[in-house]
Amino acid sequence: MIIFPVIAAFILFAIGVPVAIAMLAVTFFYFAFYDQTMPMQLVVQKMVSSNESFTLLAVPFFVTIGVVMNHSGISSRLMKFCNLLTGHLSGGLAHVNVLLSTLLGGISGSASADAAMQCKILVPQMDKAGYNRGFSTAITAASSLISPIIPPGVALIIYAVITNSSVGKMFLGGYLPGLLMGSFLFATVVIISKKEGYKPSRDKRASLKEIWASFKECVWALFMPVMVIVGLRFGFFTPTEAGAVIILVCLIIGFFVYKELKLADIPNVLVESVIATSSIMFVIVAANVFGSYLSWERIPQALTAMIVNFTDNKILFLLMINVFLLAMGMFLEGTALLMIATPLLFPAAQQIGIDPIHFGFVMICTIAVGGITPPFGSIMYLTCTISEVSVLEFLAKGWPFIVALISSALVITHVPWIVTVLPNWLM
Repeated sequence: MIIFPVIAAFILFAIGVPVAIAMLAVTFFYFAFYDQTMPMQLVVQKMVSSNESFTLLAVPFFVTIGVVMNHSGISSRLMKFCNLLTGHLSGGLAHVNVLLSTLLGGISGSASADAAMQCKILVPQMDKAGYNRGFSTAITAASSLISPIIPPGVALIIYAVITNSSVGKMFLGGYLPGLLMGSFLFATVVIISKKEGYKPSRDKRASLKEIWASFKECVWALFMPVMVIVGLRFGFFTPTEAGAVIILVCLIIGFFVYKELKLADIPNVLVESVIATSSIMFVIVAANVFGSYLSWERIPQALTAMIVNFTDNKILFLLMINVFLLAMGMFLEGTALLMIATPLLFPAAQQIGIDPIHFGFVMICTIAVGGITPPFGSIMYLTCTISEVSVLEFLAKGWPFIVALISSALVITHVPWIVTVLPNWLM
């Protein structure tokens, strides 16, 4: 009966009950009907107080950044810049897809938002250029997984809050893993494009003059990740305050530089931001309440003891984590899985002596790959729905990208300095 809420939660997930509602339902059932030693008022208080965190303010800030970018013309200019850099290569638009996700990842930090935007913008262009629709959808889904890794990914903030880790170190730790994932995808695109005969999107390499002109147009957007690093390093602002600063910069660019953002657009920006933020925060609240049940029954401690008794070898432990999270990521939405698994696995990682920042990226990168794997990968279904592609067609063309992303996750897992070098150097 002690682990009944965990089993019940997974059953509810499997039958399609929303993740947040499932976690709240099983937790309230447990405290209402099985273990009544904790008053229900305290459970409700935990639900309310879990949002009272200054660090969590970063979530609505960085979600809003992505919305403002789309309305202000920043995203379209970044896409033009990416096309100038890589459009002359075989499979030019596929390279643009990966590069755009890498650049947007340093600003928006949302895989779902990135995937949805590129499905609407780039996939139709790739159709016209003669790309297979399944291939276009698969590379869009795969490249969108870079966005949660490169700061300011929402997953980085959530992990830091749950484990009391430094958000600044999580942000700095994400740049090299994100670039590594992008490199693996670039290499995969090169191989497939040559095999399938996909043509460049440009007749010739862009001139330095063209690249410089496009760079000047989107220099502010490209400067934002640098601004975040410098601001965190020298203490000009906290990671949370960085979100507010970047929103202000995006608004200034949209109103006064590109002049595409109008006052009449602000209500739509706010509505989109509130809808996106509310769904994320609802899951965070539910996961915190679910976590109170786990702590009450000391389930993380029991799991830690079981794992440590099984092995205290770091390599074997990390391989077990890779396999477990990849399997669970095939069934659960990434944010929900991160919030459920972190309290369970983090104590064991600490006891074995794994760096908490490195362990965060082991979890986040592995869970991300689950988003494009069957049977229930959330990003896979999102992109297939928007692009009107069957899951079978997606997998037929997308399996090389899944292999590439798993390979990059294994490298990040077993070469810790890729994550830790920048946080240790700059902080």
